[in-house]
Amino acid sequence: MRIIWLGHSGFRIELADAVLLIDPWLTGNPMFPADRRAEALAGATHVVITHGHGDHSADAVAICREAGIPMVGIYDLTSWFAERDGIDTIGFNKGGTVDLDGAKVTMVAASHSSSVATPDGPRYAGAEVGFMISGEGHTIYVSGDTDIMADMAWMGEIHKPDIGILAAGGHYTMDMARAAYAARKYFDFRTVIPCHYRTFGKLEQSAQVLVAGLPGVEVIEPQVLDPITI
Repeated sequence: MRIIWLGHSGFRIELADAVLLIDPWLTGNPMFPADRRAEALAGATHVVITHGHGDHSADAVAICREAGIPMVGIYDLTSWFAERDGIDTIGFNKGGTVDLDGAKVTMVAASHSSSVATPDGPRYAGAEVGFMISGEGHTIYVSGDTDIMADMAWMGEIHKPDIGILAAGGHYTMDMARAAYAARKYFDFRTVIPCHYRTFGKLEQSAQVLVAGLPGVEVIEPQVLDPITI
């Protein structure tokens, strides 16, 4: 398995026979080097979206068209993109599981908001979500944009993720201290990778608080397009 950060909340996850692009916001992302777009997209099999905000979904349609692959996410959002843009989609809902070329992806709750920008103003885009992604003997919890939730208790018990990709930049999501609390209280991670940080000045710029709050857990501060092999 390889997990590759695309900056902000974007990840490329190579797992089983799947290459999943999670929230791949590339255009205008100050963390992402535009001249390496082809590298980020090479061999992608699916675009997986946690919610409608532009820093997660703005490139999704273009990538689906360019790569000829489906968008995967909550039914309301994927159906709207399918109707508006004519792309292939795999829409499902919380509690559902889809098999994406051997990667088993289960949709779970998040606590945030979700909308897409339109000429008539923001449009409701279905609920914000996270994902449990299982394969090759591992389960990855992709939190999506969220704060701490009591739901994390049963999510940890049922899915037992050993890898956490946690939004932890603060202001729009939980910060490093809150992410560390959630990880300690609800999960038994071996590896934690923070995201949704360093992109803008409003967000946290370091994961040292997360590192200090999770003794015994490997906290990896990702570098853009530098593979993490697990």
